Amino acid sequence: MSLELPAPIAAYVTANARLDAEGMLSAFAADAIVVDEQERRVGKAEILAWIQSATIANRAVFTPDAWRHEGRVVVVEGPTSGDFPGSPIHFTFCFTLQDGAIATLEIA
Repeated sequence: MSLELPAPIAAYVTANARLDAEGMLSAFAADAIVVDEQERRVGKAEILAWIQSATIANRAVFTPDAWRHEGRVVVVEGPTSGDFPGSPIHFTFCFTLQDGAIATLEIA
């Protein structure tokens, strides 16, 4: 990965490139929240189910090409390619971090 992303985000992206669900999950705090397609998942069990259905099942790999801070939010942008209609699609991932882990992830 060529971008110097904050450590928890880099871990998530690296695991995603390997389609490693447990590796992706390990970047999240125990009480983390993910919002994707206007659905909210709370906690590791719900987030793992989301990773399995949205990422692993579709072989969806996010490749960041830019990132910036917007206050407490780390905004990461790039294409996601995989086995889904319209691939690749450009996404914006908005992360908040807390205590060395991803506390929230909102995908637009």
